[in-house]
Amino acid sequence: MFCRIRLVMTMNNKRPAKKGIVKRIIKTLFEFYPVMMPFTIACILFNAVVSSIPSIFMQKVISSVEESWENGDWSVVGKSIIGNVVILGIFYVVSLISGFVYNQTMAIMTQGSLKKLREKMFNNMQYLPVKFFDTNNHGDIMSHYTNDIDTLRQMVSQSMPQLLISSVTVITVYFIMLYFCAWLALVVLLGVIAMLLVTKKVGGGSAKYFIRQQAALGKEEGYIEEIMNGQKVVKVFCHEEESIADFDKINEKLYEESRAANKYANILGPILNNIGNVLYVVVALVGGILLLAGAPNVSISGMALSISVVVPFLNMTKQFSGSVSQVSNQVNSVVMGLAGAGRIFDLIDSEPEVDNGYVTLVNAKEVDGVITECEERTGMWAWKHPHQADGTVTYTKLTGDIVMDDVDFAYEEGKTVLHNVTLYAEPGQKVAFVGATGAGKTTITNLLNRFYDIADGKIRYDGININKIKKADLRRSLGIVLQDTNLFTGTVMDNIRYGRLEAPDEECIAAAKLAGAHDFITRLPQGYNTVLTENGASLSQGQRQLLAISRAAVADAPVMILDEATSSIDTHTEAIVQRGMDALMMGRTVFVIAHRLSTVKNSDVIMVLEQGRIIERGNHEKLISEKGKYYQLYTGAFELE
Repeated sequence: MFCRIRLVMTMNNKRPAKKGIVKRIIKTLFEFYPVMMPFTIACILFNAVVSSIPSIFMQKVISSVEESWENGDWSVVGKSIIGNVVILGIFYVVSLISGFVYNQTMAIMTQGSLKKLREKMFNNMQYLPVKFFDTNNHGDIMSHYTNDIDTLRQMVSQSMPQLLISSVTVITVYFIMLYFCAWLALVVLLGVIAMLLVTKKVGGGSAKYFIRQQAALGKEEGYIEEIMNGQKVVKVFCHEEESIADFDKINEKLYEESRAANKYANILGPILNNIGNVLYVVVALVGGILLLAGAPNVSISGMALSISVVVPFLNMTKQFSGSVSQVSNQVNSVVMGLAGAGRIFDLIDSEPEVDNGYVTLVNAKEVDGVITECEERTGMWAWKHPHQADGTVTYTKLTGDIVMDDVDFAYEEGKTVLHNVTLYAEPGQKVAFVGATGAGKTTITNLLNRFYDIADGKIRYDGININKIKKADLRRSLGIVLQDTNLFTGTVMDNIRYGRLEAPDEECIAAAKLAGAHDFITRLPQGYNTVLTENGASLSQGQRQLLAISRAAVADAPVMILDEATSSIDTHTEAIVQRGMDALMMGRTVFVIAHRLSTVKNSDVIMVLEQGRIIERGNHEKLISEKGKYYQLYTGAFELE
């Protein structure tokens, strides 16, 4: 029956479930709980079998009544009733204990498994490429941790045990039926076939809509998150009514899918119950006709057809049809659970960021011109380069010499963003990128961090192809301050220390002073121990940016990338920050992206980009003298945007 449900779901979904999803769920549970899982299943099976045997005892009692009626000795009845009740009572007590045990272990396994699945999802998510988050709705990703986990919880904790109990009960009861009377068992089988046909038709109709419901729910959550994050923009532009209208469309879609799914689901139960009632009547009629006709009984037991067979059989018919209905009623939960599990496993199985690098970043020291690796932090870094050909290891001092040679790049195939970009950043140089939005400035810094890999050309870092450098070590050598500041729930000190987790408080405070953030931090209610929430909503945009700069300062990376780092800071604050940034940039290779040309005026090299190409390069004086695009931008003859 369980296989039937899976077949219905697979055949009727618009987006079919992955083959083997049920098998994987069970395998996962066994991996998480290799001892508790089989023990729980044993308790469930025992419960199911015990619930199927009362009819056997009923048959024995009725048979003893028939025998006493014929012999006139009623003492046998009392002994039979007492004996059977005692045995049945023992079974029920043991069943009660096993039921209590499996419910407790099931709760432990369900919540424990969900906890571990959430950990698997989150852990794998940390190693996914940036492209994954650029191309997937964040609200939909969140839905994996909430809606999908909840549907899986319901399936594992309720549907799967109920399916197992009902399936075992159906099989056990049917074998008992065959033991008593094959004729009546055949009638019941015909009723079951009718139930299965209805389940396939109606259950299959609900299955595809429940899958769509999950997808629609993820879209709705994504939209709500988007509007919550942009609530100020919504209010500033008086976009409330339009937001409501857009939400209504998404909500209407969710309503339609949910209504269609539940329309089928709500009629399945009553139909199956009525088929069960009709089956009960038919079995009673057929049993009565066979008794009146004196028809010979065909059974495994070999006993004659009598009241002691027909009456318990009616009870078994009710139990049998009820168990089949229970199995069918779980279709909805199973379908939603499988849909949720499929989405969960999709996230877990998402390909992590590929990293074939083998050159690592190590602490180093130089003695008599020889660079060696050391454990302690010396302030000097080196690239540890193992050579597979001869097994030797060489060390190259990290100086911040970066070269991009004829680099082409496209986010999507066929839509090239950068064309033949070539640039040289010597150690200690300040290189600035200017140009209109979409010119490719931020894309260059994304490539330096290897958030994306280039399509053609070479990028070398201290003479080493960055594809050979392990991504974690590459990024550890690059400090970055983005235009969009992200602060995490925690104290101000925690957010600064995010740049280097082992940094002591003194270094974090020194970094804040360097960035010009110390003064406003000391004015906060608890100073550096002030707790920030909701991305530092209690701080101004400029203050958040100062903390981001402090975070980069404490990282103390040899190369700095400043992507519109002062775009959200007022002119007065910018002057304070600029002094700190000048100190921060001292002796480092720095890449600066800025719309305010005053912030790049003192750069060693200024690159002017247009539509993914470098059209001008040189220092401020050189570019002004050429009176090209930079001159137009600087003098206001051409708007940057």
